[in-house]
Parts: sequence; structure tokens; C-alpha cells
Amino acid sequence: MRRFALATLLGLACLALPQTKIGNDRAITPDRLRDHLEFIASDEMEGRDTPSRGLDTATLYVATQLKLWGAVPAGDNGTFFQNIPLVSKNMDVDASSLSLSGVTYKFGDGFKGATGSASGSGGLVYAGHGYVLKSKGIDPYAGLDVKGKVVVVASGRPAGVSFSDLRSDGAESPTEAATKRGALAVVTIPTSGYLESWSAASANRLGRLAPEERSGEVANVTVGRALADALLAGEPMTVADAMKGSDAPEKGFAFSPGKSLTLNVVEHREVQNTRNVVAIVPGTDPALKSEYVAFGAHIDHLGMRTGGTGDRIYNGADDDGSGTVSILEIAHAYLTGPRPKRSLLFVWHIGEEKGLWGSAWFNEHPTVDLKKVVTQLNIDMIGRSKPAGDTKPANRVLTGPNEVYVVGSSMMSTDLQRVSESVNKGFLNLSFNYKYDDPKDTERIFFRSDHYNYAHKGIPIIFYFDGVHEDYHRPSDEVSKIDFEKMSRVARTVYATGWTIANGKRPIVDKPLKE
Repeated sequence: MRRFALATLLGLACLALPQTKIGNDRAITPDRLRDHLEFIASDEMEGRDTPSRGLDTATLYVATQLKLWGAVPAGDNGTFFQNIPLVSKNMDVDASSLSLSGVTYKFGDGFKGATGSASGSGGLVYAGHGYVLKSKGIDPYAGLDVKGKVVVVASGRPAGVSFSDLRSDGAESPTEAATKRGALAVVTIPTSGYLESWSAASANRLGRLAPEERSGEVANVTVGRALADALLAGEPMTVADAMKGSDAPEKGFAFSPGKSLTLNVVEHREVQNTRNVVAIVPGTDPALKSEYVAFGAHIDHLGMRTGGTGDRIYNGADDDGSGTVSILEIAHAYLTGPRPKRSLLFVWHIGEEKGLWGSAWFNEHPTVDLKKVVTQLNIDMIGRSKPAGDTKPANRVLTGPNEVYVVGSSMMSTDLQRVSESVNKGFLNLSFNYKYDDPKDTERIFFRSDHYNYAHKGIPIIFYFDGVHEDYHRPSDEVSKIDFEKMSRVARTVYATGWTIANGKRPIVDKPLKE
């Protein structure tokens, strides 16, 4: 007991010692962070779902603070907002049907879901998994005539194909490839596991898709077991083989002459809008102010739970209210203190919880030249600390009061890692934990937040993260559980790292990104 108490007092004493001042870092205080977070993570924001009234209010709050402090708008049309269209899709299950050999199949028995609309009849061609990947020499359409026909594909990507391969130059999805080759529609044969877990309620849920929807693509229909059996009856491949996912056969073939599928798939669409918040703090150097150090966080969360009793609002105080208000205060520190040589770019991304929507949109529709972005510093959850003696399994990987996971600093740039380490050691000396830089990381944390879309564009990144905890993605992620002292120290460290990069040499990317 005494030893623990003495160690604790010594630790607190170390934290209280005079510390190096960098720029205006001391403008970032626990009290200011708390004041912002009490608004951003309040019940009135209704969980900041994408899209929602609460999210719009939160983005307006951030933009208003930036305007009051004198930041330069960097969104659309001279505003702080970068608008993002979201397409709501809902299949009309009563009006939709598929017919084969005189038998009509409806939603639920014959087919399990669809994207897009389709009307007409056509012969059938099997095209493996349907992906065209020039980088891998994969083209299942070689030697096949699919014009005016229905392309049948196996679910999933081919064995040995990575997520990065699917995003490489010359890569075409099954729907995109079939559309380019004049097909009538795509039919996907799912895995047996998908069929076992399928439910009508989830399959026909209204979906909002972002970022940008591809226009003009043919429909893609996922069939059930009954229709799959009928389609492949008498063909040179069994349903069992087709349902093997990545291990399904790749060799294509034309179905029996005279066998055709009639499709009548009706889909209703509605466009809704949401928005990123984008701002710039101009630098001072005539040559370097055209370059940027970028700071990012996601401002959205999970919205509100329907049904049930008790707390229904996912406040998202840590995830990612902590990042949202931290980069807001980092911007404030730059705007009210000395400016570095390079400019600072701030982006509050929406839709991270739905699939990194806002950062994907910004990187495909940038409001600045991405080649001028020298580094991106991303904050997603820095507000929680593991209490001393906590043995809860759900808090197993949660970091302590002076610790934070630093992800990706070593993955692309030796220079960036060197700067990150030297700044920290000469400043607040946090305990940097590199657990998630392990290539064997099964949680794949590096790929799960907005920095990934910047890294994919060749921009070196650092991701700051406190670790998953018992309140992760639960209504109990509330302001009352935030460690504002830790949060301010991490935010000041991010500020100091950005300050040093903005005044120093551009970090060289000397390592290929491994995805």
C-alpha cells in the first residue's frame, strides 16, 4: 500500500514539474476541453448519427467556433462545410421478382437482397468472383460474351487478393466490370454462412451509402438457396462449390443454351446531404505556407438506440468527442498564438462509424492539393484512462493516465517516427505504446479510422488512440468518465508534434504502405 502510494505521488510530482513550452500549447486546457465536450457529447446531439439533426448541430458548433477565432474556411463555396450526398436506397420487395424456367421467385425465398434496378431477360454466364484486377493478371471475362446477359458470380474476393488489391489501379468490382462489358445484371451466389445468418429485417433495411455512389451501374442481386439450386442445375459447377466464398471456382463458363433469367427489381432512391467541416490556419513562410500539416477527427457517432429501456443515446464522449474537441482546441491554440511556417489543415470527418465516409470523400474530392499535405495527425479516442487495479476483461487494452497508443508513425516514414519520438521525449514524455504497429495485429486498428484514407494517398500519418474499453460503442460512453488531464496532455503532444513538423523538414515517405 505504501509503496503504491509513494509511486503515485512521485508520478504526480513529475507531471507537475515545469515543462517545455512549444508555441501556444498551454492554451489547450482540461477546462476548455470539458466545456466543448459537454456540448458535443450532450443528449441534445442525439448521438450524432450520420446523417442526423444532432450531427448537423455539432458541425455547426465547430464551424461557429472556428469563425469566431478567425480560421479560414476551406469547405465548399467559401464556407467551412464540405457537402457530401448520401443516397438512401430501399428495395420495393413487393414489386420485385425473378423468374427462371417459368418459376417466379420473390424476396425472402428466391433472392435475399439487391442493389440497383433491373428489368429484362438474359442468358447466364459464370464469371468467377467477377473482379478484374490488372495488377494480379485476373480477368474472368476473358473469352466470355456477357453483353445483354446475366453475370453470375461467387461471393467475396478471390483467394490471395487483398483489400489493397481491390483499390489498385485498373481494379474493377463485379458490378463495375459487368456494367462495362454490357451485361444486363449481376447475380451473386452467397456463402452458406451468409444464408444461415440472413434475416429479412436486416437485408431490407434502408441503407445510406457514402461517399459518392457510382451511377449507371447494373443491378446486383443476391440469390437464396432455392434459386441458386435452379440456376446451377445441370451446369459444370455445384452450388456447394459456388458457396465457398474466396475458394469458389474462378474459371468462367456460359450456362446451358436456352436457360435465361427474367429480372424485375425495383429500387427507390433519395439523396440526403451531410457535411465535413474543413478549416485552414495559414502559415507564415512565403514558400512553405502552401504546404499543410493536417489534423483530423471524426465528429459522428452511433445515434440513438430504438426500443428497449434505459439510456438510448450513444453520446460518444470518448468516441470520438474527445478527438473532435481536441483538434478544435489545437486549432484555437494556433489561431490565438504564434503561427508556424507551414499552414495547418483541420478536417472534422463525418460517417467514420459507417465506413470512413467523410475521410474517403475528402480524399477523393480534396479542397486542397493533397500533394501539399506533408503529414496527417488523427485523433480517435484519447479521453479514457484505465483505473489502477482494474482487472475487467473489457478494459484489458485500455491505456493508463500517461499512456496512449501511437499507431502508424513508423509504417511509412522514418523521419516522422523520429520527430514524433523526439518531440514527446523533450516535451510531456507520455508513454507511447506501439502495440498496434505489429503486422500481426488481429484487430487491424490501423485500417479502422480516418487516417487510413490519407495513408492510402501516400500521406504519412500518426493515429492517437486510448484503446477499446467497457463503454466502447455503448450509451455509457459519457462525459462523466473522461480523464480531461490525460486528454489535454495527449492533445498538447499532438499540437507540439504538428508544430515541429510545420516548422521543419518535410517527412520523407521511405516505406511502402503494407495493407
